Amino acid sequence: MRPAIFLDRDGTINEEMGYINHPDRFIIFPFVAKSIKIFNDMNYAVVVVTNQSGIARGYFDEALVQQIHSLFIRHIEENNVRIDGIYYCPHHPTEGKGIYKKECNCRKPKPGMVLKAVNDLHIDLKNSIMIGDRYKDMEFARGLNLKSVFVQTGYGKGEFKYQNHLWQFQPYIVANNLLEAAKVIDAQKRKGILK
Repeated sequence: MRPAIFLDRDGTINEEMGYINHPDRFIIFPFVAKSIKIFNDMNYAVVVVTNQSGIARGYFDEALVQQIHSLFIRHIEENNVRIDGIYYCPHHPTEGKGIYKKECNCRKPKPGMVLKAVNDLHIDLKNSIMIGDRYKDMEFARGLNLKSVFVQTGYGKGEFKYQNHLWQFQPYIVANNLLEAAKVIDAQKRKGILK
C-alpha cells in the first residue's frame, strides 16, 4: 500500500471555466505535469476526484467527461508522468434527470470516490493528501481525516482572500498553485514531517 495525492480537477489541474462543456474549454495548467512528476518520484499514487454534476443537469453527457479525461491522460503520458486513476461523480441530489438525479455516496464531500480508489488501488488513506481550490475540498479532506492542501488557482485566490476568516479550520498547507504545493510536500517528506 502507498499513500495518494487526491486532486480536485477544475481549478486545480485545469483552468476554472464553470462547466467544461467542450474539450476546447479544458485548458490544463502548464505546471501540472511537472507537479505530478514530483508526486510520482515521492511514490504517491495520483488520483483525480471530481464532481461533474453537469451530466445530471443535462449540460453534457458522460462521453464528454470521458473524452476530456482521455485528453488529460494523453497529456500526462506525453510528459512521461503517471496518473493512477480518475473518479468522477455524475449525480446531483436535487437537480437533473433520470438516473443522475439522486442522493449518492460519491458526490463530494461524501467519501465514495476516495473509498473506491482506496479499494481499487490499495491506497494507504492515513498518509494521503487532498489538494483543491475550494474550501469544500478542505471539508472533504477533513471528513476523510486527510491532510488538506489549498491552492490559489481557480476559485482559490478569491475564496482565501475573502472567506478564509469564516472557515472553521485551516488547510494544512496553502500554496499558490499545484507546483508550489508539490514542492512543499516534497520538502516536508524529505524532512520526515510527512510519511
